[in-house]
Amino acid sequence: MKTKIIARLTDQLRAKGVKDAEAMAIAKLKEYGTLDAAGNLTPHGEKRNAMTPEQRAIDRAVQRSGNRASEYTYDPKTNRATLKGRK
Repeated sequence: MKTKIIARLTDQLRAKGVKDAEAMAIAKLKEYGTLDAAGNLTPHGEKRNAMTPEQRAIDRAVQRSGNRASEYTYDPKTNRATLKGRK
């Protein structure tokens, strides 16, 4: 089953030149707890899969910093969220 989150990570890894990008993406998503051992979405994975890349980037930044989501802006070129007013 190919989900949005698997497809996105696979594309990112391919762009970096990873040979077996899909297998690596699946392995990483299992490591993160997004997929279970059988390759199915976990409850955490279903939540992440329903998010846009922007929402995931902001969520990662909020988890790291403890700031509010409204304090961040998203850069689709880097797939990163940064505090507003910073570059």
